[in-house]
Amino acid sequence: DDYITKPFNPMELLARVKAQLRRTQRYNSPAGAQVREYELRGLYINAETHKATLFGEARLIPPIAFSILWYLCENKGRVVSSVELFEAVWQEKFMDGNNTVMAHIARLREKMKEPPRKPRFIKTVLGVGYQIENEG
Repeated sequence: DDYITKPFNPMELLARVKAQLRRTQRYNSPAGAQVREYELRGLYINAETHKATLFGEARLIPPIAFSILWYLCENKGRVVSSVELFEAVWQEKFMDGNNTVMAHIARLREKMKEPPRKPRFIKTVLGVGYQIENEG
C-alpha cells in the first residue's frame, strides 16, 4: 500500500519497508492495544524508547518537543489549536500572548530539517493551529 517514484533515496526506501513491517505487526496485535509508535512518510517515533528517526537517521528531540510531536500524531488529520496543544503537553492553563508553542514547533521543525516555508510534516493552519496531515 505504498508507492515511491524514481529517482528515490535508498534511505527513504528502507524507512518505508520498515514502516510496512511495523504496520503488519501493529495490525496483527491484540485488539485494544495502545499505540506506542507512529510512522509517517519516513518519520518514525516510538513512545517507549522515546526515539525518533527520519528516513532511518536518528533525531535527538527534547522531551517537550517529542510530546508535541506525539500529540500531533495522535490527532493526525485534525487541526490542533495552540491552546489545546499547550494545555495537553504542559498540563497548565494557556495564557494569552504565549508564544511557547510556536517557538517549540519552530525548534522541532529545525530538528527534523523541515524547510520553514514548506514543511512536510507539521503544517501551520493560519489563525487556527497545527496539523499533521493524514497520508494519502
